[in-house]
Amino acid sequence: MLRVALTGPESTGKTTLSQQLAARYGTLWVPEYARAYLDQRGIGLDYTPDDLEAIARGQLAAEEAAAAEAEAQGLPVIFCDTELLVIKVWAEHAFGQCPNWVREQIEQHRYDLILLLGTDIPWEPDPRREHPHLRQYFYELYRRELSGQLSNFAEISGPEAHRLDEACFLVDTLLGRVSDSILPGRDPFQLPL
Repeated sequence: MLRVALTGPESTGKTTLSQQLAARYGTLWVPEYARAYLDQRGIGLDYTPDDLEAIARGQLAAEEAAAAEAEAQGLPVIFCDTELLVIKVWAEHAFGQCPNWVREQIEQHRYDLILLLGTDIPWEPDPRREHPHLRQYFYELYRRELSGQLSNFAEISGPEAHRLDEACFLVDTLLGRVSDSILPGRDPFQLPL
């Protein structure tokens, strides 16, 4: 069973695309645990490093539960709305350091594919979002981190429909399926994976 994670700065369409992919492939979607955690505790944006570690643990637990359910159902792939690199980047930005447990889990926990979503869609205000003017800055951090980890990742950008087509092309390739069509500008023999 394969795991595909979506990552990137705030308001880049991770939730929308991960839900669309799960629906397209008839499989499970792992939502972003941070929202439920912060809402349940009424914390708002006053989170601490301990909160970030608790969020990371909750995210991994939700992912493991979804993976077990998907395996039991014989599903070939699951989609994760986010992954622990988001916690690392956020912790380092907000507190100057990341909890050691989170760093260790990032090194141990690998995805078959990570989709890094671009900042070329409009910002959507949300009480949980903090930095509308720093999206490109964060995007570059994510790209640098993923490259440094030698992660199997691809950058996804463009309008919503194009993002879905691009992501499906990459997932189909990962699953060993022949895509119905080749995306314009995409060489099927030189994937960014």
